[in-house]
Amino acid sequence: MYDRLGGRPSVATAAKELRFCLPGDDRVRYAYAIHQKRNSRSLKVRTYGRRRRQANAGQRYPAEILTPDEVRGLIKACSNRAPTGIRNRALLVLLYRAGCRVSEALRLLPKDLDRAAGTATVLRGKGGTRRTIGLDPGAFAVVERWLDVRAKLGISSRAPIICTLKGKPVASAYVRALMPRLAHRAGIEKRVHAHGLRHTHAAELALEGHPMNLIQAQLGHSSLSTTSRYLAHIAPTQLIQAMRARTWRL
Repeated sequence: MYDRLGGRPSVATAAKELRFCLPGDDRVRYAYAIHQKRNSRSLKVRTYGRRRRQANAGQRYPAEILTPDEVRGLIKACSNRAPTGIRNRALLVLLYRAGCRVSEALRLLPKDLDRAAGTATVLRGKGGTRRTIGLDPGAFAVVERWLDVRAKLGISSRAPIICTLKGKPVASAYVRALMPRLAHRAGIEKRVHAHGLRHTHAAELALEGHPMNLIQAQLGHSSLSTTSRYLAHIAPTQLIQAMRARTWRL
């Protein structure tokens, strides 16, 4: 596999030697990689061609709002004893009761919470904007339990609220994998994902009759029209109330 002049494998020679190992085009590419790497022992096989496209890439799924009982089942699917389970309960509460985006929930620090005021401050929301959101006492209790547990584990207060047991940030990929697993455990047949809890939060606020500008501020939308379209898609309040007001008997 070496040429006569430099003792290095030529592309043609390497391709010839590999003719029984790889199919046509891949054989030439692999041989060229060998030639470029000068027959180095640290040679790593490169993957040529395009990355395989995911089966659901580009697809848009309809929003599926969870009922309060389904959300409780989702939270109870997390362990109430293991530190990771208590942490995941706090994560779900931030998504559901505060309406945070996943990236916002994962960036929150303990100093961003104010129990006395009942608020959480999102320093870097979508578009880098800052906003203050409300959080009810029941939600604060769940989050504070995790804060107590992580303090006993020696995790620094400078670490994000939702962190690993070593104080490192939790990856959004972990959250994406967690949600369907919890849904299966809770027996929920709907498509469950982190942003769906934000949808559920917005829908509940609309059905409770809160004004549009309040919901806009809580969700962090840049304009009222965005919130209007958002709610019309996931919770058409007027339509629901009109249909429920109708009477019918069998």
